[in-house]
Amino acid sequence: MSSILLAILILMILFYLKFIRPADYWRKRRVFHVSAVRNFLKVVLSRKSLFEISLDSYRDYPDRRFYGSYQLFAPSLVVRDLDLIKQITIKDFDYFTDHFTFFNEKTDPILGQNLFELKGEKWKDMRSTLSPAFTSSKMKGMFPFIQETAEKFTNHFYNLPEDVIDMDIKIEFSKFSNDVIATCAFGIECDTLKNEDNDFFAMGHQVANPTIRTRFKLFLGMLLPKLYQSLNVPIFPQNIISFFQNLVKSNMDYREKHKVFRPDMIHLLMEAKYGQLKHDNETSEQDTGYATVQESYIGKSIRKIKLTDDLITAQALVFFIAGFDTTSNVMCFLAHQLAIDEEVQNKLQAEVDEVMSRCNGIISYEEILNMKYLDQVISEVLRRYPPGYALLRVCVENYKIEAFKRSEKSFVLEKGTIVNLPIVGIHMDPILFPDPEKFDPERFSEENKRKIVPGSFMPFGSGPRNCIGSRFALLESKALIVSILSKFTIVPNKKTKVPLRLSKQIVLTSKDGFWLSFKKRRHL
Repeated sequence: MSSILLAILILMILFYLKFIRPADYWRKRRVFHVSAVRNFLKVVLSRKSLFEISLDSYRDYPDRRFYGSYQLFAPSLVVRDLDLIKQITIKDFDYFTDHFTFFNEKTDPILGQNLFELKGEKWKDMRSTLSPAFTSSKMKGMFPFIQETAEKFTNHFYNLPEDVIDMDIKIEFSKFSNDVIATCAFGIECDTLKNEDNDFFAMGHQVANPTIRTRFKLFLGMLLPKLYQSLNVPIFPQNIISFFQNLVKSNMDYREKHKVFRPDMIHLLMEAKYGQLKHDNETSEQDTGYATVQESYIGKSIRKIKLTDDLITAQALVFFIAGFDTTSNVMCFLAHQLAIDEEVQNKLQAEVDEVMSRCNGIISYEEILNMKYLDQVISEVLRRYPPGYALLRVCVENYKIEAFKRSEKSFVLEKGTIVNLPIVGIHMDPILFPDPEKFDPERFSEENKRKIVPGSFMPFGSGPRNCIGSRFALLESKALIVSILSKFTIVPNKKTKVPLRLSKQIVLTSKDGFWLSFKKRRHL
């Protein structure tokens, strides 16, 4: 009996240390904050998505530059003030270099070494090594693969006998994203529209749509990271990791043996492995779009790192994880918006027709970058539906937050504290973006984008730790929508939900799918 009581006592102490004591964190530091219990219940019990919860929270405190909150029960500081965000992400970046993550090299020796998960100097070394692979000139080299995949996608539906094809475009766009990543990152052809049973799509689907068991491990890793790491249990089954390991290894071996050159991500990673991947001297390059984030001094610095086959697999795999769901979701929101906004679609379709006529139906990399209205539309989609609801950073050294208002008190943000930068709240702030609920591509016209407050538009992050793949994501989205609109008009159908109901998933998506129809343009 005494041993049982002792065990109960230990559990109660652990529960207090993990959940009750942290819940009092901000009160003890005299920082305005929201209740930890209220915050936890709102996330767990709410019928709203994380995006909507984050937006509501942002709007609840319009006069606060920052306020204390909690990631589950871990203390986090939500920062609303753009100057303070710039300070955290750029000026004082060295205090906030790390992401809030739960993969680690011990439990996940492959995933724990990917660029998103790496911390401190390891991240800096990897970022500077990989950065040359994501320049505009490298994207130009990959564009033919993206364009060919987009044309296959469009022709598949155009060759069907129906004039109007109903579909859940989330399913179909996921197949497109799968094939783009397969050809650009792994150097293989899939054609998933015709062959859904291919191994690459099956394995990728398991990564993008984890089982209940995997979701539980992810939740445990977020809630009790130290306990989870002590269990030494990988997040994903080994067969998935082994598949990608073997795919990358066999691909590299074949290329080395047969002297195969293909300007895709595997080739660029192989160049990095042998120290041959260099930054281009691109001082006047035209960029992929307004939303493109620029590389910092860290990415452009020269650092030496030995890329093993496992490190290459880790980077190729995160390319899939980061690009599969997020990019296809952005394209889904884009298509949905075009379907319900005939005026915007007509204007964009006119631009597509003009460009297609000028280049005889085969659009070039330069032409697609010159499509101004296309860039405006995609920028507005990224404002209205950003891929991530917030940027999460970890304070890696004690950092003093100075008081600027009478209602504030200076305090020290302790090492290990999470900083939450609410992208969705900033993008939907009526002071920064008037009438924010309205979908208005004219916000990003040449005349109006000069009025956008610096730092208020950050769909791909801010500072040195921004999204390294922003150019690729924009190019993929643009290539597909241009190809579709050249042969179809996107229209609503009986299953189309207006307004959309957002899912409670971490990634922003629709709860009911994205049901739309492709209507053939018969003048072609």
